[in-house]
Amino acid sequence: MITRFAPSPTGGLHKGHAFSALTAWTAARAVDGRFLLRIEDTDFTRCRPEHEAAILDDLSWLGLDWEVPVRRQSDHRAEYAAALEGLRDRGLLYRCFRTRKELMATAGVAPHGDDPADPHAFAHGPHDPVEEAGRLARGEAFAWRLSLDRAREVLGGFDALTWVEETHRPGLHTARPERLGDMVLGRKDIGAGYVLAAVIDDAAQGVTHVIRGEDLVEVTSVQRVLQALLDLPTPVYRHHPLILGRDGRRLAKRDRSATLADIRASGVSAADLRAELGF
Repeated sequence: MITRFAPSPTGGLHKGHAFSALTAWTAARAVDGRFLLRIEDTDFTRCRPEHEAAILDDLSWLGLDWEVPVRRQSDHRAEYAAALEGLRDRGLLYRCFRTRKELMATAGVAPHGDDPADPHAFAHGPHDPVEEAGRLARGEAFAWRLSLDRAREVLGGFDALTWVEETHRPGLHTARPERLGDMVLGRKDIGAGYVLAAVIDDAAQGVTHVIRGEDLVEVTSVQRVLQALLDLPTPVYRHHPLILGRDGRRLAKRDRSATLADIRASGVSAADLRAELGF
């Protein structure tokens, strides 16, 4: 087994991150496998060195160890850019200039297909060529979206794209990327984003088991499509339950959930936190 924990240094780790890291680390150690730490810092507009330093410190405090050197996505932007360019050259990507405000105004429109959709699934498709040319000429920011229509055509459909899930509804799953629609794979300002970079990283590092939160189950379908398009191997997946706050919502940096630094400062020991989380 080769598995990984891949935090983004955009803020401090919270209990949910600790649970995910401990889940992956414990799984690897139980079978004498390898545990990798990867820093997912593709969005350099939000990532900070001090956050990365804090992540390493928090994980060491928890009692985790990992192989070195640590893979940082910022060191591999050229690889992601090449993959993005290759997909674009095959007609698999298109520019999307729609702003967050525009997308929120049309949220709830179901994408093509018969499967239940995320209420914010993208269902709009490419811009009219004249509109695209005008917005491009004005220098407007845009994202590169994966065209599921084109991917379906290239791959002959998605029914043959499967993966093994070991925890969340265990068994063989079939990719249903329509549930999320045409996802963003890159942006004009930062290049390739997490969805594409993680697939390339997992293949480059020989990851056999992706262990992460069940909030990423649906993303797996899109990543399975990318694995097929880029001729990359498919790991086994384990999507674990999420740690929820007192309000019943999953912990998130944007909600300013209590960080491990806050917990440490309150006098809680690593042993106490591990016990609370079931380790």
